[in-house]
Amino acid sequence: MSKAALVTGGASGFGAEVAKLLTRRGDRVVLLDVNDTDGQALADELGGHFLHCDVSDYDQVMSTTAAAAELLGGIDLFFLNAGISSGFTFGPDFDVVKYKRANGINLDGVVYGVQAALPVLQQRGGGSIVCTASMAGLVGTAFDPVYGANKHAVVGLVRALGPALQPFNIKVNAFCPGFAETKIIVELREFLDGSGVPIIPVEKAGASVIEIFDSAETGQAWLLQAGRDVMPYKFRGIPGPLTDDGGRGGTIDPIGPS
Repeated sequence: MSKAALVTGGASGFGAEVAKLLTRRGDRVVLLDVNDTDGQALADELGGHFLHCDVSDYDQVMSTTAAAAELLGGIDLFFLNAGISSGFTFGPDFDVVKYKRANGINLDGVVYGVQAALPVLQQRGGGSIVCTASMAGLVGTAFDPVYGANKHAVVGLVRALGPALQPFNIKVNAFCPGFAETKIIVELREFLDGSGVPIIPVEKAGASVIEIFDSAETGQAWLLQAGRDVMPYKFRGIPGPLTDDGGRGGTIDPIGPS
């Protein structure tokens, strides 16, 4: 049975590739992006729909998600993919405007996207959300610490939401690729090529997102490295609390109090 999907950052990169793969298998797609020219052209090519949306704007995310659901008669799959590098670091070059823009797209865009997706998926009886994070959400990222902070936050959000949304039959996972063939690595390309770092083809990244959508897993951070298949990253468990007498303390339900 065909499904209906919404893709943010759908005009290029991972978003465009995932939209192509979804359409190829018979799913219907709405693309969201600020790049109207490329977004509309791809939507026309795929026989889908395009809506202008700045994901850092809460009202735009809510209204375009509602419009997309109306166009498709509901939505089963959300690929919350829009993202940018920050392009700066701490110190004299710290730029508040760039910081807020990166945070707004990379983190707020995911938070707003989930908020908009939940009632749509609940009406559908469930569905799947994949949020583009990054390997930068799993390791330190000295060359772009703000980007790394944004992506760590996305991973933490997904890990928290996974068990919380299970009762509603909604899966949520994070996609954490290494260096891949997208606009984000443009400024790093010369360095990466000189270092011999292999780049993940966008086709491999797109196929990995489809695999995550089709998986039964939820609350996972899926790592994709060049030359490897996508896999859930195994976090090391933290030591539990101890009581004053050295005994084991209690645990907290990750879903939280009812």
